[in-house]
Amino acid sequence: MADTAFYCILSHEGVLAVRGPDANKFLQGQVTCNLNYLSDSYSSLGARCTPKGRMQSSFRILSVSDGYLLAMASDLLDAQLTDLKKYAVFSKSKLTDESQDWLRIGLNGADDILRSLGLELATTADSVARRDDLLALRLSDGRAELWIPAAQATAVQAQVASQLPEAPLNDWLLAQVRAGIGQVVGSTRELFIPQMINLQAVGGVSFKKGCYTGQEIVARMQYLGKLKRRLYRLALYDSQVPEPATLLFSPTHTSSVGEVVLAARTPDGVELLAVLQDEAALNGVIHLGSAEGRTLSVLDLPYTLDSDREIQR
Repeated sequence: MADTAFYCILSHEGVLAVRGPDANKFLQGQVTCNLNYLSDSYSSLGARCTPKGRMQSSFRILSVSDGYLLAMASDLLDAQLTDLKKYAVFSKSKLTDESQDWLRIGLNGADDILRSLGLELATTADSVARRDDLLALRLSDGRAELWIPAAQATAVQAQVASQLPEAPLNDWLLAQVRAGIGQVVGSTRELFIPQMINLQAVGGVSFKKGCYTGQEIVARMQYLGKLKRRLYRLALYDSQVPEPATLLFSPTHTSSVGEVVLAARTPDGVELLAVLQDEAALNGVIHLGSAEGRTLSVLDLPYTLDSDREIQR
């Protein structure tokens, strides 16, 4: 189903809002992406890090008239909201959980639906289209997100459902795995620096914006460090979907060599994204959960890592 037209309710994520006169100034010092790139027609991936450069959350962020909306894993939202409020105490910014204020629908192969709603969404990754209070966002693999204010949710969902079949969340996550877009959830919080999930390769890290929490570590890794762990896509010929943070093992190592980031079921088994030691990936023999666990095979990602291009952002 992942290759056919469908819609899916994005129930696994919530929406954190940062609004107010100081929203830009406040968030710019908190997140990896450059908010000055955002506009009415452009969104971005991004992350928020600890001072040691470990990601507390990852998200998609877009601008609204009085601030920003960040879509992130639901099990991260409360902790991020509480923590951010500590730093915003002297800022003219208001931080709230707006998860109930929006219905977010994922669309695959359904640009006709957007046009029927008056949304002309460009094909360029990260593009945004707006009509009245409706928002549409383009993802890197051609899928789209439709953000609907709660007051219009019932009517707009009915219009979408009249033209498209509804798919389970698994189908949306499978497309995300195949697009190579990693995501932090509660169980992987503070495990990875941004480059470990290839966030810099998909526009989620700016190396020119200046200081933000964790920036020194992230920049040092890009310019001076040698990253030994990064995101890979793997296949598992088994029907049981592993949870994020499940450990991976290699027969050439005495300890774990990586962790599952995101996984979804396929007709033939499971595909997943994992942060994995390069040496173990080159060896090609990876086991799930233990040294004797199920065997995974390494698959291609749809993009290449290009440090020169990444540093230009």
